[in-house]
Amino acid sequence: MKNRILQIEITALLLILVGCSKENGIIPAVESTPIASVSKNTTPLIPSSSNEIIPWGVARIGGGINATDKTAWIIDSGIELTHPDLNVDLLRSISFVENNPSPTDEYGHGTNVAGIIAAIKGNEIGVVGVAAGAKVVSVRVLDKNGNGTIAAMLAGIEYVSTNGRAGDVANISFEVGSCTAIDEAVLAASLKGIRFVIAAGNGAVKVSSSPARINGANIYTVAAMDQQDRFASFSNFGTTIVDYCAPGVDIYSTAIGGGYSMMSGTSMAAPHLAGLLLIGTIQSCGNAKEDPEGLGEPIAHH
Repeated sequence: MKNRILQIEITALLLILVGCSKENGIIPAVESTPIASVSKNTTPLIPSSSNEIIPWGVARIGGGINATDKTAWIIDSGIELTHPDLNVDLLRSISFVENNPSPTDEYGHGTNVAGIIAAIKGNEIGVVGVAAGAKVVSVRVLDKNGNGTIAAMLAGIEYVSTNGRAGDVANISFEVGSCTAIDEAVLAASLKGIRFVIAAGNGAVKVSSSPARINGANIYTVAAMDQQDRFASFSNFGTTIVDYCAPGVDIYSTAIGGGYSMMSGTSMAAPHLAGLLLIGTIQSCGNAKEDPEGLGEPIAHH
């Protein structure tokens, strides 16, 4: 089956920015540098599957539990609003992409994230999410090429801060350079009881970028591991910043076009943890092997 799936690997998660602050206003991606750079083969998407599966990552962390009364805010490239395996909150979904008011995903990244968190259980198609059936809200800040501006990202975070409730989860699977305005916006929203889950980044370096570098009671930075519990070779690290390690290699989830795709990256690790927060208190189940710092990050588990 794997050979028939569109496979996408997130090979970078970097947006280089200089002098970021609210006073500066909109700061575009430098030379249109993408937040996520993807490569993919030419195999078409599978539009649906008659045999619902629980992806390895969801199984590894004890997910796949119904959570239809919970809400996850996906601050990303949008979500495919009509995907049959997602419970999208159409009323609250919104776009902050300039000249494109639609919150639907044209890039594929946000839809994959949404499925990891909350793909519907028991509908006999596709996959099961960690917090199956939870409402997912599209907060679109990235365009069809995966590019975004600080202004859009700030607007998205502040939208969640205004409209989210204590106990909700917000997932941010992108990083920027050093941006105090982004850091402050996430921290302020988290103080309202909204839990923010942030990808550590894919540079195989110590975490230093916004907003992954923030510490806080309701802020979780997540590194990635593979099916053998090995720290992913691309994952950023840092025991003083990274809270948990979660599955992030060869993750099968929902895709634009009504189908499913496979992606790798800390972008995929973060939503595993986001789903866990929706279904209960996070425990740990062992430690990741081959951590670059040699300490072994705790593996998140229900």
